[in-house]
Amino acid sequence: MTTPTTPRGLTIDELRTRLDSANPPRLLDVRTPAEYEGAHIPGSYNVPLDTLREHREELTKHLDTDVVLVCRSGRRAGQAERALAEAGLPSLAVLSGGMTAWEKSGAPTNYGQERWDMERQVRLVAGSLVLVGALGSFVVPGLQALSAFVGGGLAFAAISNTCAMGVMLSKMPWNRAPSFDPRKAVTQLADGR
Repeated sequence: MTTPTTPRGLTIDELRTRLDSANPPRLLDVRTPAEYEGAHIPGSYNVPLDTLREHREELTKHLDTDVVLVCRSGRRAGQAERALAEAGLPSLAVLSGGMTAWEKSGAPTNYGQERWDMERQVRLVAGSLVLVGALGSFVVPGLQALSAFVGGGLAFAAISNTCAMGVMLSKMPWNRAPSFDPRKAVTQLADGR
């Protein structure tokens, strides 16, 4: 059994220097289309994590090792790095601190319609379910099991570094850009546009 490696982190200053060079790296933003639409690094390609996982063999045919993976904080980009490494494209860089750090640094950013990021949505749903379970148990005996179930799910998510709730929320209509087409994203990477 292989153990996951820690992705190579790239600081904002390092990325900005590389983007200004004669041979800038390709940027793959693995957030949801809605998150990408809200704010992204100019010139980046949006290939959501679930799409990347599904098409990783095809993507590796159109990418080289000069790729920087971007997400909100670095967690999903790390998962994308591992998925692409398993498909034969190892040692890709991950933007340290993700878009959160990029925006805080004042680096160039394209903005669109503002939406809640995935982590915030997960906190809202998880917190609401725990609250319903705790308060509802005064009316419906046993409903506190809902709170326990959500707590267990959050603990598992932390241990496994996965988030089933985030995956489910990413498929909701408000997290999908109306025109996102996974095949088109792969084609754009192949064409270099």
